[in-house]
Amino acid sequence: MLVLLPPSEGKAAPGRGAPLELESLSLPGLTEARRAVLGELVELCCGDEEKAREVLGLSEGLRGEVGKNAALRTAGTRPAGEIYTGVLYDALGLATLDPAARERAARSLLVFSGLWGAVRVTDRIPSYRCSMGVKLPALGALGAYWRAPMAAALPAAAGDGPVLDLRSAAYATAWKPKGEVAERTATVRVLHAPTRKVVSHFNKATKGRIVRSLLSAGAAPEGPAELVEVLRGLGYEVEAQAPARAGRGWSLDVLVSEVH
Repeated sequence: MLVLLPPSEGKAAPGRGAPLELESLSLPGLTEARRAVLGELVELCCGDEEKAREVLGLSEGLRGEVGKNAALRTAGTRPAGEIYTGVLYDALGLATLDPAARERAARSLLVFSGLWGAVRVTDRIPSYRCSMGVKLPALGALGAYWRAPMAAALPAAAGDGPVLDLRSAAYATAWKPKGEVAERTATVRVLHAPTRKVVSHFNKATKGRIVRSLLSAGAAPEGPAELVEVLRGLGYEVEAQAPARAGRGWSLDVLVSEVH
């Protein structure tokens, strides 16, 4: 099973490890695209600070993120699973999983990124600031920029099992599963059961708990229908809608009554 995750807006402090090695990252088919985005981002942030802030959509309080991006090539690195913080990753709690679950996380989790395209949680990256919604001067909107490289690299990464898509809308623009991969992809919404409304903080925390539950249980469903039964067995209330026609994915609504 492949699980697609959004990154977190906030990142952990830079690591003390060796500097970035692009060639060491997973999904080597994305290397040249990563090199292009990294190069333009560093160049942007080494120049006019105000322009960089405008392009990256940074407030005055986040001015320091420009300098962080300017030093990306020499900054220390940490595993991506430690770099990404925030509500979803707090609920997922990678560091507190047992060894077997951590191994499953290394194999099955893929975090989407405006800068890297997508990385495994074990890939060593520096702390950075560059969302998928950014429009770089030369490369344009990153969501559109990543579509061709992702379309070439992601189907192989998906293997032949189910794909659990927990990405936010901005990151979903970078890769839309097609064909038979789409047919075994399940996109999840988390809804407050009494109101049937999405609550952002609640949504992220519940998605993190879902992933933790699946990893801890060692779940290995063969397809979306089996995934639905696994989630129900783990105590989640799930409403599933199978694809209406070929080439479409599954839609799963996870209903939770308590907002916390």
